[in-house]
Amino acid sequence: MDKSDFEQWADRYVVAWNTNQPDDIGRLFSTDALYLTGPFDEPWRGRRQIVEQWIERKDEPGNTEFDFDVIATEGDLGVVQGAAFYKEPPIEYSNIWVIRLNQEGQATYYAEWWVEKK
Repeated sequence: MDKSDFEQWADRYVVAWNTNQPDDIGRLFSTDALYLTGPFDEPWRGRRQIVEQWIERKDEPGNTEFDFDVIATEGDLGVVQGAAFYKEPPIEYSNIWVIRLNQEGQATYYAEWWVEKK
């Protein structure tokens, strides 16, 4: 794995974020993936639960822009630093994603941390 693998995955994540299409979301994750929405939250387990929980908490398409940079990689592990900009209401978040990819380019592990700009 190299930086471009994680950039491609993050690009696909942003597409899924903006479409909320179950197939777009599901293709991002392995069948047994873990998705952590915060350091103390119970992880979503498996592709099916990830898709269900994503849809339940979805952002409206077109309301968000996201810029990111892959800041570190080591083997199957990548770290992404990003910024999410919401239009309505206008809010900005700083984000860190920790991702492990399998050979198919699907996340087996995804953890996100986000902080609202004050």
